[in-house]
Amino acid sequence: MTSSAHAAHLAELNVATLRYPLDDPRMAPFVEMLDPVNAAADGAPGFVWRLVEEGTADATGLRPAGEDVIVNLTVWETQEALWDFTYRSGHLEVMRQRREWFERHIEAHMVLWWVPAGHHPTVDEALERLADLRAHGPSPRAFTFASPYTAADAAQHIQAAPPLHPEQAARSSRRTPAGDAAAV
Repeated sequence: MTSSAHAAHLAELNVATLRYPLDDPRMAPFVEMLDPVNAAADGAPGFVWRLVEEGTADATGLRPAGEDVIVNLTVWETQEALWDFTYRSGHLEVMRQRREWFERHIEAHMVLWWVPAGHHPTVDEALERLADLRAHGPSPRAFTFASPYTAADAAQHIQAAPPLHPEQAARSSRRTPAGDAAAV
């Protein structure tokens, strides 16, 4: 985990509905970008943690939002760090080509929220924040880059989820060998 003087970190979830199965040849360019983009995130300034499936390098095998939906759940020290990685790095190439691999979303597919420094949100927690954004629009509890809130704005909403049992934690997240991680 990246050390930080920040009392809160920014959690991010995005979901993407696959146009084709990941093993379909039309998905090969996306799959080929996973490792390099994740490695870039792992080393990005302000990166803290990412969700990965146990025994793998990413979370593409996890399907908590539906069989054809992949999830990306990460934590960053600041909103600026996440923005820089998302829009000022090699990750932007993935964003430019996303329509080749993913369906267009009708409703919100990305949500940001503040968590206590050191907390790794669960998938259930993340999906609940996305549901909150979809139901109520942006608020200090669940927001987007276009409608941001500071950690101070969200202070009453910054809370950790109840602790997981050790076997649940192992299934829901893993650090990379360097102790950090991120996802496409």
